Amino acid sequence: MSQFLALDLGAESGRAILAQLDRGRIQLNELHRFPNTPVQLPNGLYWDTLRLQNELCEGIRTAAKLASKIDGIAVDTWGVDFALVGEHGEMLENPRHYRDPRTAGVPEQLFETVPRREIFLRTGIQFLEINSLYQLQTIRRDSPQLLQAASRLLFMPDLFNYFLTGQFASERTIASTSQFYDPARKCFAVDLLQKLGLPTRPLCDLMDPGAELGALLPHIADLHASVYATASHDTASAVAAVPATMGENFAYISSGTWSLMGVELDHPVIDDATLEANFTNEVGVERTIRFLKNIPGLWMVQECRRAWGRQGLEFTYAELIERASSAKPLESILDLDQFTFPGDHPARIRDYCRRTGQPVPGDPGSMVRVILQSLAARYKDVLESLERLTHRSIETIHIVGGGSRNRLLNQLTANSTGRRVVAGPAEATAAGNALTQALGAGAIGSLEEIRAVARESFPLEEFVPA
Repeated sequence: MSQFLALDLGAESGRAILAQLDRGRIQLNELHRFPNTPVQLPNGLYWDTLRLQNELCEGIRTAAKLASKIDGIAVDTWGVDFALVGEHGEMLENPRHYRDPRTAGVPEQLFETVPRREIFLRTGIQFLEINSLYQLQTIRRDSPQLLQAASRLLFMPDLFNYFLTGQFASERTIASTSQFYDPARKCFAVDLLQKLGLPTRPLCDLMDPGAELGALLPHIADLHASVYATASHDTASAVAAVPATMGENFAYISSGTWSLMGVELDHPVIDDATLEANFTNEVGVERTIRFLKNIPGLWMVQECRRAWGRQGLEFTYAELIERASSAKPLESILDLDQFTFPGDHPARIRDYCRRTGQPVPGDPGSMVRVILQSLAARYKDVLESLERLTHRSIETIHIVGGGSRNRLLNQLTANSTGRRVVAGPAEATAAGNALTQALGAGAIGSLEEIRAVARESFPLEEFVPA
């Protein structure tokens, strides 16, 4: 039996999960869970990075008490955000949260130097104001002294890997979210950064998922263990654990705060049609391409729940889904892209429905149902674009991640898309994290074998169009 510790940091919470791999099956045991709460300061929105590091160390120490031997440790996180590190290894500034509004309007400023089309043809990445490229430009605009002092640029999982091992490296799946990585040449788009007047010196050497980074530093825990670069972008880990069979024509939805919907390809699709549709080409395990679209996912439900909590109305997610399931369906459909920043989402949803002449949801159940049916409608649109851009017919949609537990959304997705939906595993990110470590350690032989383990290890539920 092999044991791997998956440190999974999501936008809302983090977990330390001990994975036991034995005879083609994996079992996950959650050892430590903690909230991931951003910090609003007068000058912006930040991640509470040092507290997160402390929580990761607590998870490692808990694992060390329970397991006499751990074969690997790895961190996955959300994409695009990063830290700048000085020549003495010091973090120059606490990393900003991707929802910080400082990048508003920045893409258009860069397009004056390098046209939008040229940036896409070099990177194959969809245009989002949160992308690392625009965050880097914002630092140059607002704090140029930080760039002058920067010795390393570390994306969030790379930063935690440095904290755990003292080693600097950029894992490839997370680097590919930046919009300054070239998926065709499989390297950073150094010439693009130079053309934009952005620094290239801080870029680290790239490592593939499964590469061994180094030993865990002794001050963290009394544990002899190697730290691996897993598929460090949480979506890359989740997609690795999609329980699809070889040759299956499938799309995936990694469902959580964001919904990442796409297909897996051998080569990037970088052309004008993809540019117009604003799809993205990110790297997966075994250098596959995750051809996908970012969709604002269950974030809106999370924001509504927070708003109701401030009013003294406390709901669990299960209660909200139950209320939504029994609510009378409305014909309202929201433009999800208009709700990506924090705020009073219930009030904003009501205002949007009034402005667009649609029925206005009143109670929390009706409001959540409108959000979920809007998500399902968006999935249908993205599915049609995927089939058109890749010239393939998709038969099955695999929904993985925490959102796969949302049976109402799963059924609405099957109804909207007219496709068979397979839900699970809910812990796809942690499973993918651990199994990619196992791939690097030689305990598993291929991505296909990772998926076979996922199929054997987790309960799956099927939804057919009603």
